[in-house]
Amino acid sequence: MADIRRSDTIEVANIEDAQRAGVYRLLSHILSAPPQADGLALVAGLTGESDTALGDAVNATAAAARATSPDAEADAYQTLFIGLGRGLLVPFGSYYLTGFLNEKPLARLRQDMQLLGLERSEDFSEPEDHIASVLEIMGGLVDGSLVGVVDPEDQKRFFEMHVASWAGHFFRDLAGSEASAFYSATGKLGEAFIEVEVRAFSLS
Repeated sequence: MADIRRSDTIEVANIEDAQRAGVYRLLSHILSAPPQADGLALVAGLTGESDTALGDAVNATAAAARATSPDAEADAYQTLFIGLGRGLLVPFGSYYLTGFLNEKPLARLRQDMQLLGLERSEDFSEPEDHIASVLEIMGGLVDGSLVGVVDPEDQKRFFEMHVASWAGHFFRDLAGSEASAFYSATGKLGEAFIEVEVRAFSLS
């Protein structure tokens, strides 16, 4: 019986980690580029538990995805993150932590990526401290898809240093933006998820 219970516990943990990694990747995908029709359709089909803040945020984001179009969100993405010289938001860790781009937080991130055996993705042209990049990395650390199984303490350290240190602030700013109901809902989803992760890592 003990072996069965231990096996069940491991399976549940693996399922939870897969779900967590999925949320990291979902947020990364939404924030990496303007959404295409298939991406919006994917988000539109999501459902969350309605008795939790995170579940409510998932449902609100899905509803916002159903109510918009790729063209509308392409314009919103341009306004929010690119603009003429700069968008309304600057989605980089260095900027949120220092007020400038390409500063020490980016250098520390690159050092930690090297220690973990991670390389910059050739498919993404932005510096590694872009919000989409750090969320993608975090998802891979959680489910082991990037460099195999990563010690929970190393996951926690990466999260605290490169995600929790600024992502919550970024998502609050995104939630408060009026450029797009979809991106505002995404901001609330990201904020709720980061809060859950902060609590979870504090207990580990």
